[in-house]
Amino acid sequence: MMNSLATALSDFFFEYETPRQVLVRNKHIGVVCRLVQLAVLGYIVGWVFLYEKGYQSTGSAVSSVLTKMKGVGFTRVNGTERVWDVADYVFPEQGDSSFVIMTNYIMTEGQRQGTCPEPSDQGLCKSDRDCDEGKFKRTGHGQMTGKCVNETGTCEVFAWCPIEHDREIPNPPLLMSSENYTLFIKNSITFPQFQVFRSNLVEGIDNKYLKSCIYNEEKDRYCPIFRLGDIVKLANFEFSAIAREGGTIGIIISWECNLDLPIKYCRPEYQFHGLYRSVEEEESAKASVGYNFRYAKYYMEGGVEKRTLIKVFGIRLDITVRGEARKFDIIPTLTAIGSGVGIFGVATVVCDLVLLHVLPKKNLYKNMKFKYTVSQEEEPVLHSDRMKKNGSSPSED
Repeated sequence: MMNSLATALSDFFFEYETPRQVLVRNKHIGVVCRLVQLAVLGYIVGWVFLYEKGYQSTGSAVSSVLTKMKGVGFTRVNGTERVWDVADYVFPEQGDSSFVIMTNYIMTEGQRQGTCPEPSDQGLCKSDRDCDEGKFKRTGHGQMTGKCVNETGTCEVFAWCPIEHDREIPNPPLLMSSENYTLFIKNSITFPQFQVFRSNLVEGIDNKYLKSCIYNEEKDRYCPIFRLGDIVKLANFEFSAIAREGGTIGIIISWECNLDLPIKYCRPEYQFHGLYRSVEEEESAKASVGYNFRYAKYYMEGGVEKRTLIKVFGIRLDITVRGEARKFDIIPTLTAIGSGVGIFGVATVVCDLVLLHVLPKKNLYKNMKFKYTVSQEEEPVLHSDRMKKNGSSPSED
């Protein structure tokens, strides 16, 4: 028993087994094998290594965005002249990555809380019975007093009076001068995995350059100052159309960095996308066209609280940063090579299928490739003898 165990252990540790190989001189099989191997080699080199950069590891980014608008607007409405600066037309004013630039507005001045009739297109009534006292209508402006105003044919409400009339949107937009406003974007990005920090103020951008540059896809593609009209144009919209009723534009800052190259080649690319349908397309739906919101400025006059209500139509800018860095790493390199070597086995599988199941001399090749054995109770018969008994021979094909 002990001798058998020792013999088995000796065979296990001190013997080596290698698969049996058969050299087949057949031009058809040779061509198939080389074509499959060439295809696998092209996949490994072309796709895995060159296109997918399988020899590099990938790191994600952490980033921050700061923005600053510049520009002054001027309006003359009903004989009243007004100057609009950054504090008036940017919402919110913190310089975040998502904000709105006012391009058009409807202003209702001198509002105070009291009773007044609803506009002629809302809260219609024929008698006081149509105006439930103490009730609110979803599209109304205040609490109904129970009175129907004959002069307007609408319910009286307790609200901020006079009530806003916002059905007629100014056309052309009141702040068409906003087309020449400029946006400064400061983007900082880091790749923690590689300890790399970058800013969109890349090499060659200094204070002197910033004072004169405006972003241009061909001439100044790394300038971080953008003209609002150019942003709208790059998003494939007409400025006058989007400025009248508002809209949303996405700005994508894309960082694709190959850290095997000098760090100066790690630079941002800017993309601009409209995130809403055009006004002409939305006209068919007649629902929630453009982009707008309201805000109010409150003040005291004669001991009475009053406010100026402004319905803002503007361009909402949403800035998004996408970053990915790659650098040579031995682990993914070895993994890619190992998987490639394994895929080379496909050539053997394909050639064996053709050799043993398709070619006319498939039985001959089976006899050469496989060695058949039988149990001790059976008479040992070679594969060739078995074929003779069956009336065939390896050479018949």
